[in-house]
Amino acid sequence: MEPAGPFSDLASTNSRSWLCRDDFDRLRLLDMEERVRPARQKTFGILTLALIATGPWLGWWPLLCLIPGVACFAFADTLMPRVARPEFVMFGAWMVSELVIAGAVSLNGGPTVPTLSWLAIPVITLSSRFSVRGVFFGVAYTMGLVLAVAFGVNPQAVVADPTLVIAPFALVFCVALLTIPLMHSDMQHRSDAVIDQLTGLLNRKALTTRIPELAQQSQVTGEPVGLIVGDLDHFKSINDINGHAAGDVVLKEVAYTLRKQLRAFDLAYRLGGEEFLVLLPGSDRENSADLADQLREAISLERVGAVPVTMSFGVAASMRGEAFDYEALFADADAALYEAKQGGRDQVRVHGRPAASVPAMA
Repeated sequence: MEPAGPFSDLASTNSRSWLCRDDFDRLRLLDMEERVRPARQKTFGILTLALIATGPWLGWWPLLCLIPGVACFAFADTLMPRVARPEFVMFGAWMVSELVIAGAVSLNGGPTVPTLSWLAIPVITLSSRFSVRGVFFGVAYTMGLVLAVAFGVNPQAVVADPTLVIAPFALVFCVALLTIPLMHSDMQHRSDAVIDQLTGLLNRKALTTRIPELAQQSQVTGEPVGLIVGDLDHFKSINDINGHAAGDVVLKEVAYTLRKQLRAFDLAYRLGGEEFLVLLPGSDRENSADLADQLREAISLERVGAVPVTMSFGVAASMRGEAFDYEALFADADAALYEAKQGGRDQVRVHGRPAASVPAMA
């Protein structure tokens, strides 16, 4: 299957990056950004007031440095829904914000003014968005800016009084170290809330978070969104004949097979029981149907012990230029799934396409 639209060049990428370990981390970043945005705007407001208050003593030029920071975050907020790896957009904006503060501090007087400690402010948000590796990189970047400001503006003052650099260093390190355990605690609680503990797939709660994001993304890009609903065939019989332990193994193996077939930015969810759902940003009806048939074939080739496994699928997709309406698409895909079950199972049915044109593959 060739993915459609601007996502096609990302089809072979892995969902893991050095800033986000997996799709769960990526969803966490997007959710946290919605929460951080109002606080960030207030922070810029406080820094503006502080610079105005200190203007008579330190000068007014530092105020101009805040403008690029505000503009950069506004651009990042616009760009994030359009890209498959939003963590790089947000980390770039974070780096610019540190650079903006460094510029303001340099104009204020560099290491000889208390505002050098302001470089620790963005570090607080690192662990709430990025992996530990991202936190370490951010801390190293901040340390580099502290040194650049200190030695670039007034190296004689730093040599005469090293505490001008040691104190900001200690503050940045302590802030980072204290926020990392909070990040781990937050990740654990979020994982327990949105990850299906049996299969490792996202659950219904995670789906409710992703739906409005995809709706916004489709409005911005105009790209279609595909939706696949799958249901294991005769799963009750598998449980009755082989036991619930065998049924759990089947669910785990099916979830693993689904993940292997998907692109980096496609997300699979377990809706409950033996029912699964896949969201396909950038895929029209034909591409979604092709992927559903690949999933069906891959699962039919799997055997868990001596247990044969098959799965039926229903497919629907929004039109290009049309807003993503999850409820309508899910109803269409669910109706198509019902047709697949009634038609003999182990097959794919597509909403709006005649059943005869979607033969089941052996």
